[in-house]
Amino acid sequence: MFLAIVSRQFVEMTRTRIEGLLAAFPKLMNTGKQHTFVETESVRYVYQPMEKLYMVLITTKNSNILEDLETLRLFSRVIPEYCRALEENEISEHCFDLIFAFDEIVALGYRENVNLAQIRTFTEMDSHEEKVFRAVRETQEREAKAEMRRKAKELQQARRDAERQGKKAPGFGGFGSSAVSGGSTAAMITETIIETDKPKVAPAPARPSGPSKALKLGAKGKEVDNFVDKLKSEGETIMSSSMGKRTSEASKMHAPPINMESVHMKIEEKITLTCGRDGGLQNMELHGMIMLRISDDKYGRIRLHVENEDKKGVQLQTHPNVDKKLFTAESLIGLKNPEKSFPVNSDVGVLKWRLQTTEESFIPLTINCWPSESGNGCDVNIEYELQEDNLELNDVVITIPLPSGVGAPVIGEIDGEYRHDSRRNTLEWCLPVIDAKNKSGSLEFSIAGQPNDFFPVQVSFVSKKNYCNIQVTKVTQVDGNSPVRFSTETTFLVDKYEIL
Repeated sequence: MFLAIVSRQFVEMTRTRIEGLLAAFPKLMNTGKQHTFVETESVRYVYQPMEKLYMVLITTKNSNILEDLETLRLFSRVIPEYCRALEENEISEHCFDLIFAFDEIVALGYRENVNLAQIRTFTEMDSHEEKVFRAVRETQEREAKAEMRRKAKELQQARRDAERQGKKAPGFGGFGSSAVSGGSTAAMITETIIETDKPKVAPAPARPSGPSKALKLGAKGKEVDNFVDKLKSEGETIMSSSMGKRTSEASKMHAPPINMESVHMKIEEKITLTCGRDGGLQNMELHGMIMLRISDDKYGRIRLHVENEDKKGVQLQTHPNVDKKLFTAESLIGLKNPEKSFPVNSDVGVLKWRLQTTEESFIPLTINCWPSESGNGCDVNIEYELQEDNLELNDVVITIPLPSGVGAPVIGEIDGEYRHDSRRNTLEWCLPVIDAKNKSGSLEFSIAGQPNDFFPVQVSFVSKKNYCNIQVTKVTQVDGNSPVRFSTETTFLVDKYEIL
């Protein structure tokens, strides 16, 4: 008995008509012949056995049977992408995923010109910007964890030293009292939690008695671990104001990489690069921008001193309200009207630059992929080399596509780590850091397939050093030319980086 598990029609038909056509199919099949199609007076059934199941495509008799066979073949290749086994319960569980994939193959009764990789991309709706955001956030979280552990060890060592000398532990015995004396104000600290100042008592012991909600650091490593775990449970990096109040939930979710001053600059660069598999840079385009954010209106009338050590021929462009002559003559960013102030509490792009080239020496990270056919498939050798020694690339992921339905690759030699994604048919080569000390590496693996199956190779990374050496070195006020404290956040990331 034949039973339809998933059915999808691409032209308007009644349910009765569909059920009648499907019910007639088993009766028309001629098991004694090797045909993969049968015909009636009005329709043609093109089918393909799949273990205990059949994939059936019903078309009109005047359709091109060669195209129908190619469409059916693509339909059948979609099934293993979503189902681990060709069984009824597995297909029923992923029926909607299959229907969405089918809709990418046929639209309004006509086949779309798509391949399996494009179908996978369309249905997953993958976002490169989301990947970059997650990579940056994970890097910041790791740095925050390392900083918390370092600070906890410092506090523990200071307490041991104080106990060894017979002195009172300096200000963190109950981790609630303030260590700031005189008329100074409490600074903003990103690694610890500070509660409101408590009234000082002259004979205060090293450890306060009675219940307290504040964390206590003892002399044992276990208590330090508890301190770190507590910070993790509260967002991994907790900022506090001078009154000791905890920050909002948003700051817990996205910890700032640095302490932001009243004048803060964000320098961001994005690169788009396309190389040929046989060498040669097809196109490289880089866009950069300096974003200024002022949180205190008394610093609204300032000038930024820019140091441009770029030697690659980058094109600079200032904001229309910025004095272009002043920038050209003295590399100073200031408003055309010096009496006006920059906007407060908003990000303002004051300078942007662009670099477009086909010069191979400008490629920051070269990737060479060498697939060679062997008796059992292909032996693939991939190597990278950092050409810009001043860069430090973090969270580098080199993604190599793999043929579908051939299993996992056999890894030979590898620098770093790898992940095999059987669902997407990709091999991800993961390298935490690439810098001048680790500027080259290689990966070797074997798998069934053809050389063209391993392209395009895609690369993603983030860096805290920008590619074009453009920095803000100094900030001064318009009146008096007095220096102003400022903070800078630099990010260099990938928009698209692929080897075709």
